[in-house]
Order: sequence, then structure tokens, then C-alpha cells
Amino acid sequence: MPAETTAAPLLAARGLTLTYPDGTQALRGLDFTLRPGEIVAVIGRSGAGKSTLLRCLNALLRPSGGVVELHGQDLNRSAASRRAAARQVAMIFQHFGLVPRVSALGNVLLGRCGQMPLWRGLLGIYSEQERQLALRALARTEILPQWKKRGSELSGGQQQRVAIARALCQQPLVLLADEPVSSLDPATARSVLEYCVSLCREDNIALVMNLHSVSLARAYAQRVVAMKDGLILFDGPAAGCTDELLKTVYGEEYADM
Repeated sequence: MPAETTAAPLLAARGLTLTYPDGTQALRGLDFTLRPGEIVAVIGRSGAGKSTLLRCLNALLRPSGGVVELHGQDLNRSAASRRAAARQVAMIFQHFGLVPRVSALGNVLLGRCGQMPLWRGLLGIYSEQERQLALRALARTEILPQWKKRGSELSGGQQQRVAIARALCQQPLVLLADEPVSSLDPATARSVLEYCVSLCREDNIALVMNLHSVSLARAYAQRVVAMKDGLILFDGPAAGCTDELLKTVYGEEYADM
């Protein structure tokens, strides 16, 4: 059962299905709710549907069936509703998603593009207020000294912190992180997750992160969603994510990861 809370859902999926053109059924009628400020980890084997779920939650993918709602409004109702989702739901990707030739500051400012007229975003024209917002985001992720460096000149951990700063600059209600630390070494991964979780808590941003590591999910999430074959097998407190459950999710070969 989902974790109990009295807050109204911020983001909700009901009866969500998605079938890819090759016939792969990635999601099979699942339900999911997210409330303000929640920290949720989604776990499961590769191919379980974790990334597909996140891409449906921010309207990057249109589901084959069911509905995704932000503040009770269908994300896929219109182009305007999808634009609203793009403004309020930020995304962090596994491979950082930085523009290699653009500075760290310039990459963070890209987080403002959904909040401004299209022509300003295309021309890279930002106000002083927007520049200060971006610089504060870089300072909060402790990457400000590198603000002039191109994305390609930064280490993996630095690039992911810039990606977090970019998401903060967007001032979202929801942050979705798709395998945000899978390409980082263990120490850097923990450091990045600590930044991500602590900053979301400070700003009351709801966070949903897909994680391969069960131990990281247990350590950093208050709620764990376990997926298998496009279905949710468990949705509850991290403490309820038992070894018996994990053997069902990952198979009998499961060992604590």
C-alpha cells in the first residue's frame, strides 16, 4: 500500500499503461501518487519500467492509456498543459544532459527557458535576476568556483551537481532523477544524492529518483516503490523494503546492492 500521508497529491498517475511501437508493454495499468516534499526512490531490474514511468510523469512520453495529473489537471490534455508540466517538473538524467560547449553558468540558466518568452531563450538573453538565481543555485551545490568552465571540462560529479543546480534554477515543484548516480563512483554517488535530497527538502520539492542501488534507496528515500514487469509490487516506507520482497523483485539471486 502507498505510504500514508494527509497531503493532497501533487502528481498522480491512474491506470497508466504504455506500449512501445515494437509491442513492448512497459507499463501495465499502474497507479502512483506523489505529494509535496516527498522523497521517493523507484527500484527494480533493468526493463521494469522505471524510466518509462518518469518520462510519463513529466509528459516526455504520452501514455497509451490512463492519465497523469499535475494539481488535478491532465498533463496530456493539451500543448499548454504539457508546457505547464515542463515548467513545474524538472528532470535530471543519468548522463547529465549538459551542453558540452556551454559554461556551467550557461547550462544552469537553461533551466529558466521554460519560464520566459521563447525568443529570449533561443537568443540566450537572461535578466540580472535570472543570472543571480543561477549563481545562487551553483553556490548551493558547491560548484560556483567552476561557473566559467565548459560542461565538457567538468568531472562527472561536477556535471551532475551542475544538472542539480539547473533543476533548482527552474524552481520546480517536482524533481525527477533518472538513474542520477549510476555512472558515478560510490563516494561521488553518495555526495550527489546528499546534495539532491537535502536541497529538495530545503525547498519542499518532491523528488522521485530511479536507483539501481537498493542500499542507496534505503539510505536516502523515505518511501520506496518497487517495480517489476511494468507493475508496482510495493509502495511504502523504506523500512518495509525487506529482503524477501527484494528477492521477488530481483529474483532469488538478489544480494544487497
